[in-house]
Amino acid sequence: MTVRRKRNRRSESILILGLGGVGFYLAKRLSHEGYEITIIESDPEKIRHADGEIDGRLIRGDALSFDTWREARAEGMDFLIAATDNDAVNLLACQIAERCGVKRKIARIRNVALWEPDALLKKADVHVDLVIRPFELTAREIARLLKMRSGEVVIDVGDGQMAVVAVEVKPGGDLDGATLRELAQRFEGFDFRVVAITRGIQTIVPGGDATLQANDHIFILGRADSLGPLTALAGVSANQRHRVMVVGGGLIGRRVAELLEGVYPVTLLERNEAKAEELSHLLKKTTVLCGDGSDAATLKQAGLLEMDEIVTATADNETNIMTSVLAKHLFQSRSGVDGAAGKTIALVYREQYQVLASTMGSDVVLNPKLLAGNRILKYVRRGRLLSVAHLHGCDAEVVEIVAEPGSPITRKPLMELNGMKDRIIIGGVHRGGRWLVAVGSTHIAAGDRVVCICGSQWLPDLQKLFRA
Repeated sequence: MTVRRKRNRRSESILILGLGGVGFYLAKRLSHEGYEITIIESDPEKIRHADGEIDGRLIRGDALSFDTWREARAEGMDFLIAATDNDAVNLLACQIAERCGVKRKIARIRNVALWEPDALLKKADVHVDLVIRPFELTAREIARLLKMRSGEVVIDVGDGQMAVVAVEVKPGGDLDGATLRELAQRFEGFDFRVVAITRGIQTIVPGGDATLQANDHIFILGRADSLGPLTALAGVSANQRHRVMVVGGGLIGRRVAELLEGVYPVTLLERNEAKAEELSHLLKKTTVLCGDGSDAATLKQAGLLEMDEIVTATADNETNIMTSVLAKHLFQSRSGVDGAAGKTIALVYREQYQVLASTMGSDVVLNPKLLAGNRILKYVRRGRLLSVAHLHGCDAEVVEIVAEPGSPITRKPLMELNGMKDRIIIGGVHRGGRWLVAVGSTHIAAGDRVVCICGSQWLPDLQKLFRA
């Protein structure tokens, strides 16, 4: 058994089991934020990979070995995050953590049926404070996005009074070549801020002198009651979405169909004949077809050209990305129909592919690992941050936070603060019972609730601004 010790900077202690996708993501993020991290992992290759990436204590051992837990000094830790790929291991680890006096237990669970109302086991039986089901989270997020009145909305913030929308800059359109200052003057009747830009695989937290380019994806924060007219003026038509195609009948694809059938007409395309036959009996209101969703002719035969959205939800990154790109091309080829009306949602399981997929044409890109990890981060950070949400297809965070008395953010107006350029944008502040879009002259006061946007790597710097 090998142990690696590194420096830690904060009193909260977290034990993470497993350095798979979710575990590695959480360990890296939380260690960079200064939490006291201990990780138990049995795979020596994963230990070696994490050694150069994670500021924490790495222990090679069995997640269910009492000797390993003793070496981890688990007694009295603040959090356990059981993130192995085995549900039984994660559940049993929560029971061990309860005996060790760990204050909060979080378990990644794949089995959806385990927590049904009539299930034999309940959360209290296995001492789990938070259950994370990545595939369920992903399916529900897809359903939420598709059910929104405007398909461009990405995130609601500030008690639903504010929102972030994503808009693509069309070549030769009104936004192409405009600076953000010009954009603000053009739409001066609306309270909004452009808070992030994705260009290629790069995420930009822009200043007022930033110039928009064709094919940029821009993220706009504003009051929810202004964003509809604003996006219409920007050339984005509101789209009442209703016809949905799902490619892939795995756990996520099947669950998306279950959540949407009866609300919208849904067609599910599954390449495995036996699985398609099974799904046709389980999904009573979904049209289930057998075929290869990566083939253009199959997509046309399945009715893609009559659809409003396509969700690519197979287990393969490349298939999902390329099918999404192909579908986007077919949407654009529809005679007499603006291709923008057909929207795509693609699943990716590798973090490195997320921005790439967005750049290649997917309107929304979702990563189950990031959705699960960010839900856990929100739980761990509670009390410090009111909420944190990841912008889909963009390496940036939307954060709601309260300014502490004496914190750096309260000392000067925003235009006079240093260290925020290209890193952090203060987007909105809650004043007088309503949310207002922040401008350069805004002076944040102690106790203000504030919505901020920052590159993911700058979240610790954002917290320092708001902490005394």
